[in-house]
Amino acid sequence: MAAYGPNERVTWPHAGGGRDMAGVLRRNIEAMREQRRRDLANAGRQTKVAQAITDFAGSMRFVYLHLALFGGWIAVNLGWIPLVPRFDPTFVVLAMVASVEAIFISTFVLIAQNRAAATAEKRADLDLQINLLAEHEITQLIALVSEMAEKMGVERSRDPELEELAQDVAPEAVLEELKDEPPARKAG
Repeated sequence: MAAYGPNERVTWPHAGGGRDMAGVLRRNIEAMREQRRRDLANAGRQTKVAQAITDFAGSMRFVYLHLALFGGWIAVNLGWIPLVPRFDPTFVVLAMVASVEAIFISTFVLIAQNRAAATAEKRADLDLQINLLAEHEITQLIALVSEMAEKMGVERSRDPELEELAQDVAPEAVLEELKDEPPARKAG
């Protein structure tokens, strides 16, 4: 992986021509891709099998396969294909096969959703940590710039809102305040 300086720009080609992208953004994208590769490589055999089944069940090949199988099954058992004997004229076996398949597919979908939820939770935790760090850094910058502005005699440096913004926010206090908030109601 190439190392880019913080002020370097990288050309990112796409269909509409090239566009510039900061080197740090390119590094972040590569880091995310590498993390996904590591997560996939570290996934257990059962997880990989479940993901492969879910991927196949969510594809058009799966739809076409079912159209052919179930369509053929129905055509044979309705007597539309005279050379092949009916083997399920009441479609009870077809219903059972479809039901059992639905049970397994829904289980694999739930496994995939649980894995996606775990990944989303990790990303939410990362987002929270980055946001808390950014909030702290911005608070420190506001305090520093306010002090500099005050020494330089800038009138706006006495703005009470800046004093408030220069105070660190305690995440616990925000969470405590939001705890009693009723959930938002959807319109409609």
